[in-house]
Amino acid sequence: MNEASEKHPAPASRPVVFGEVLFDDFEGGPTVIGGAAFNLAWNLESLGLAPLLISRVGADELGGRVLQIMTSYGMDTAGIQLDEELPTGTVSVRVNEGQPEFTINDHQAYDAIDAAEGCAAMSGFDVSLLYHGSLALRGECSRGALEELAAARGGKIFVDVNLRRPWWQKDSVLGDLSRARWAKLNEEELIALFDVGDTSEDGLLKAADDFRRDLGLELLLLTCGAAGAALLRDGRETIFQPAVPVDEVADTVGAGDAITAVTMLGLTRGWGGAKTLGRAVEFAASICRLEGATTHRREHYDGYLESWAQADLPGLLRD
Repeated sequence: MNEASEKHPAPASRPVVFGEVLFDDFEGGPTVIGGAAFNLAWNLESLGLAPLLISRVGADELGGRVLQIMTSYGMDTAGIQLDEELPTGTVSVRVNEGQPEFTINDHQAYDAIDAAEGCAAMSGFDVSLLYHGSLALRGECSRGALEELAAARGGKIFVDVNLRRPWWQKDSVLGDLSRARWAKLNEEELIALFDVGDTSEDGLLKAADDFRRDLGLELLLLTCGAAGAALLRDGRETIFQPAVPVDEVADTVGAGDAITAVTMLGLTRGWGGAKTLGRAVEFAASICRLEGATTHRREHYDGYLESWAQADLPGLLRD
């Protein structure tokens, strides 16, 4: 039995992930499939949520690889559009002291996502939430497509802030966040978007909560690198979860996407904030032990799903 045949059955309600699929070209290393939207969709698929990824690839060798990789893993490719003119996205990645540095190419297929194709792909099932990042909205065509999809989702929007120079504008990012229900960003992105006077841990958490309230967000996920992450919610006490120590860090690519994926799983399953954040940080630590942002080994994900399910059973049943 291959890995694709062992995928989790598709639930009636599914998340839609809108954004970039591209290849990270690591300096002195492999060229691997990635992009925040793709990494998230892969993690959500592995965690049993059967997402629909809406993106666009070129009619080229890399575009063919995208479809082959997704199909072999059992992912739904109905939302992957084909562009006859623009190439599949690529990014040059240099890892400096464990932190990735990106050089993002312009005029890529994911800049031209078509609204009509996207709407058609997401028809026929209940959308639990619509996720998008910042990078794929740099192109006017893709931004227009996202606007149409978002208009149909009401308040079910999760925005992942991905500030990649020079492909963002503050007013546009704040506008995207203002219509979201849930959002995620890191501490550097918070400082870039908000007036943070005190950059101590307490100062950042206070600024993040002020930022959340200003935008009317129900939930804000703040990642703080090696320190951990925080969950800030409307009317609730801020939860901070220290990072899980990792003895041997391969790289931190995809750690933020891993935290986002488990947070979305927690929202779907109705987990409490502390449980959700603790599991998200735990899972992100496991990704830091990998080269790249994901793995084809489903047992990596299934081990966490099984342990979490066991922990959620009533005490007598656990015995």
